[in-house]
Amino acid sequence: MTATESTPSGQRRPDPTELDAPDPGRVDPVAGRVIADLGRSGHTIATAESLTGGRVCALLTTVPGSSSVVLGGVVSYSCELKVSVLGVSAAVLAEQGAVSADTALQMAQGVCRVTGASVGVATTGVAGPDPSEGKPVGTVFVAVAVGESWGRVRALTLHGSREQIRAQSVDSALDLVLEALAESGDTG
Repeated sequence: MTATESTPSGQRRPDPTELDAPDPGRVDPVAGRVIADLGRSGHTIATAESLTGGRVCALLTTVPGSSSVVLGGVVSYSCELKVSVLGVSAAVLAEQGAVSADTALQMAQGVCRVTGASVGVATTGVAGPDPSEGKPVGTVFVAVAVGESWGRVRALTLHGSREQIRAQSVDSALDLVLEALAESGDTG
């Protein structure tokens, strides 16, 4: 069967070259800007995600050419992985919990150490449906680390469904990366 023939169900079978072609409608403009700014500045990025479950990394990699700056990501839902893989302090987790500013920043710093990326972005929070660690649904922290000397955490109080909170968290994380690159003077 050739690329222009129909399948038995009547649907056109795609040409193999179409499968690799980017769909411009699927590239998030903010993710595109993050990738462009990282490329101009010579930075690489890695993600450390809890409540977003890999969505930040997934969104970044929809951008054509992202492989030149995205090194990878760690999804660390459990506290054990936050400690053993990302190097989050067990004391911080015991005292402040997984949903805290210090945890988010240590996740961002840790993913830089693990991957060798110059920029780390992290998400941790409560997407629901129930509160966690005594913190209400919508409590979220996003953090960015740039090198050893620059780090920023943003505390968020988000509203909506579980999926809406996760989507807003991804957007906030990408916005914070753009701000971090601008403030650290690394947007080229």
